[in-house]
Amino acid sequence: FKTREGGVLKLKDLIAMVTDAALARLAEARIAESYPDEERAAIAKAVGLAALKFGDLSNHRTSNYVFDLDRFSSFEGKTGPYLLYGAVRIRSILRKAAEHAFLPGPITDPATDVERDLMLFLARLPDSLARAAELRAPNHIAEFAYDLTTRFNRFYEQCHILSEQDPKRRGSWLSLVAVTLRELILTLDLLGISVPERM
Repeated sequence: FKTREGGVLKLKDLIAMVTDAALARLAEARIAESYPDEERAAIAKAVGLAALKFGDLSNHRTSNYVFDLDRFSSFEGKTGPYLLYGAVRIRSILRKAAEHAFLPGPITDPATDVERDLMLFLARLPDSLARAAELRAPNHIAEFAYDLTTRFNRFYEQCHILSEQDPKRRGSWLSLVAVTLRELILTLDLLGISVPERM
């Protein structure tokens, strides 16, 4: 379609495009391939809408941007699908911990730099929300969600939560994981992005 020639892309067509792209990305990454068709379709729609909403809201409202379906629907980089995958991964960690009867505990002093970095970043949520409200700029919320997911992934790579033998440290890490999930889901919800239970 060409807008200069009077062509208009309808919202329902745009949603269908991003949902189809998400379904292709899920198949490519072999995500949710064993799930029932109905659940896989619902996940694809959630991923597609996350791609669309995050792609739009991560830009300042006065900035122009090019809608790049391939980039927006990627599970890597600063995209909605990347954030959804991060949130679902965090949920999975907490679910597996519960299956092993591992309980969250008091958050202790950080044992690693990545743990400290995550803790300090989690404390920045109120400032980020206040700035977004003051400037009427949801891109600050999108930026926070992306940075939080990136920091959590670094933490997860270095701190082997479920295999940690020290119950105090494991409990502290599980509490940190739970706080991260709460903040990530809150920020995504503020952007109008729903997180599926699993992927």
